[in-house]
Formats: sequence, structure tokens, C-alpha cells
Amino acid sequence: MEVKELTSYRTHRRRQWRHAAAPTAGCDNNRVTLQRTGRRPDDARSAARTDLFDTADVYSNGLSEEILGKAIEGRRQDVLISTKSTFRLGTGPNDVGSSRHHLIQACEASLRRLATDYIDIYHLHGFDALTPVEEVLSTLNHLVESGKVRYIACSNFSGWHLMKSLAVSDRYGWPRYVGHQVYYSLLGREYEWELMPLALDQGVGALVWSPLGWGRLTGKLRRGQPLPAGSRLHQTADKGPQVADERLYKVVDALEQVAKETGKSVPQIALNWLLQRPTISSIIIGARNEDQLRQNLAAEGWSLSAPQVAALDRASEQEPVYPYWHQWQFAERNPPPVSH
Repeated sequence: MEVKELTSYRTHRRRQWRHAAAPTAGCDNNRVTLQRTGRRPDDARSAARTDLFDTADVYSNGLSEEILGKAIEGRRQDVLISTKSTFRLGTGPNDVGSSRHHLIQACEASLRRLATDYIDIYHLHGFDALTPVEEVLSTLNHLVESGKVRYIACSNFSGWHLMKSLAVSDRYGWPRYVGHQVYYSLLGREYEWELMPLALDQGVGALVWSPLGWGRLTGKLRRGQPLPAGSRLHQTADKGPQVADERLYKVVDALEQVAKETGKSVPQIALNWLLQRPTISSIIIGARNEDQLRQNLAAEGWSLSAPQVAALDRASEQEPVYPYWHQWQFAERNPPPVSH
């Protein structure tokens, strides 16, 4: 869910997804809350001004889209919907990828599950190297021109994937990717090395997934203490980005210090740090219940001080790989978008 009114947009010289930077809640996680409580998104809207919901066709094999469609029934004109396709959803040879056949089929299926006749932001969930980029973008252009999709975006692309796609769009006058869903957090700052400079140059807004470092920056993990019994990391730690213990606790120590200074929670500090980074249009948050959701949404509407941001930057520094460590030595003419 995107949680800010359509004001104070971030703009670049090209059109990007210009919804104001704020926390977003992914419906893959929130589907459980909606099912158990029967609560509609409107119930939290008055306090959080929620208006963008992110989901995907593969989340719970389409169930997430179905639940979202029912939850926003009667309020479609008041909300924005982001969904994704490309990943496998079925056993057939055409049930995967970004071919014309699969994208049209997947989009129409998402529209039925969401009970709507258009999608505000349609993401490619990953890059399909087996389908020509021209076929992919001409198909997305068809979906836009037919009124089924408003804007197109991508997810988890490499720099060359995104730049080649943007160049093809420019060559043929087709819609450009205005957004890019990326992994970015205090524990994973690789986005800053290639994708952030590209986004700044080309005007592509970032929608950040897993902004709490795969659930490690919730405030429950602390130096010298065992992993809480109820933590999902018991089941998911091996499936996501790996983080050395010392690096994790160095970041957590810094977060706890800033939390004491501000009176905010550890996850609120981690989320607010992201909201102040260049190119960030939205951060996607997951919650097990409404209270947790409201706590995360409270990460916006205020700002960390420059010294606090600097302290978090220092604690979360990462050793860059080539060619970035070499490029940073020529910062006089090739400055990085954020300090390192």
C-alpha cells in the first residue's frame, strides 16, 4: 500500500512513477491480515491515507489478487493497483516469461482476479532473456493503448536490462518503464552502485521491496541474543540475501542509537532512512496485523537529521565490487549519487 497523498512529487527530466515517497505494504503479506480480520483497506485509510496496493499474479497462485479485488470493491476509483507478471504460473510452456502470448494472457487473468478493467502499474517481475525486448515492449504498448494498463514498470532488472529496454522504448515511441521494484535496505546497498545512478539519469522511480533487510531490521534481533522463536527468519533466512552477523549488529546498534535520540522504533528509523534516499518513490512493507502495519506507516511524515543519516551511512557501508570501487576513485567527474 502506498501511503501519501498525490503531493510533493519527486520529478526528474523524464516521466517516472511520481507518487510521493512513502511506505507501501505488499499484499502478499497483508492477504493474511485481510483474510483473518475481514477488514477493508478503508479501515486504515483515515489514519494512513493509504492508496496504492502492490501484489503479483504468483503471490499465493493468484489468491492475493483475488483478495485485494474483493477488499477494494466499491473503492476502485480511490486506490491505485500495482501487480506483476513474468514468473511461472502454471505448468505449460507458455505459462512463464514475457512473451506476447504470456503477457496478454497474464494481464487479462490479473484483471479478472482483481475485478477491475485496468491496472495502474504493471510490472515485469523479472527479465526474460529468451524473449526479444522489442516483443516485450510492443506487447506492453498494446496493453497501454488498449486501456488495460496505465503505466509499465519492471522488477529486479540489471542495469543493462533496464537501459536497453528504455532505449527500445525511445526508438519506437513506446511507453517507458517509469518504476523499478528493487531490493534496497541498510543491509543491502548494492542498488546505489549501478541502478540508482541509472534511475537518476533516466527518471525511473524505485519501489523498494524488503526494506527491512529480509526481516532483520524489525528491532527484534540484537547482539548477544538468540533469534526470537516467532521470527520468520527460521524458515526464510537461507532464501534471501545473506548478511554476516557482525555487519547486522553494527547496523542494528546504529539504529538503536538513533531510535533513542528520536523516540522512534528501529524499523521506523530504517524505513525513514530509505525514504530520504534519491530516486525512492515508495517502499513496500509487509505486516502480520494492523497494529504492525500502522507502526510501519508511521515511518513517514518526519525526517532524520543529517548527522543521524550520516551515522547510519557509516554503519551500513559495503565494500563495492569492480568497477565501482575503481569509479569512486574518480569522483571528481563521476560522483556517486550518495556518500560512500
